[in-house]
Amino acid sequence: MQRSRLFFALLSTTVMAQAPVQPTPEKAQTLVKAAITYAKTNGMDKLIEQTNEGDGRFHVGSGSQLYIFVYDFHGVCKAIGYDTQKLVGVNRWDLRDSTGKFFIREIVATAKDKGEGWVDYQYPNPQTGTVQTKTSYVVRFNDFLVGAGIYKN
Repeated sequence: MQRSRLFFALLSTTVMAQAPVQPTPEKAQTLVKAAITYAKTNGMDKLIEQTNEGDGRFHVGSGSQLYIFVYDFHGVCKAIGYDTQKLVGVNRWDLRDSTGKFFIREIVATAKDKGEGWVDYQYPNPQTGTVQTKTSYVVRFNDFLVGAGIYKN
């Protein structure tokens, strides 16, 4: 009896450890602040490198669902921790979500004018294949914005 309890305890611990942890607004903010701290210490070029590299600290390939994105104030993606090859260097200023919202413009305006804040928009969730509400926390850092987003349930 004791042996079976131990087995099920170990099994449930293993299953729980493998379940993905859902990103939260607090984790998104913490990641953005960590990225800015990293940039202050190591420079913006290193942050961009660590975001664009598949095994970089701020890239989704590093095992986290959360990743950083970096844009200039003209809407050009300088770094993104997901789908890097497709998006880095692309001007996304005129990109609209499914409701017609120019969400990159709003993200830039929030960072540039307010210094930091949250922006909600509709965006395809690569895990579910559906368009969902996403919210991104963005912070102005010099002539760039640094952000991270999560999907709302």
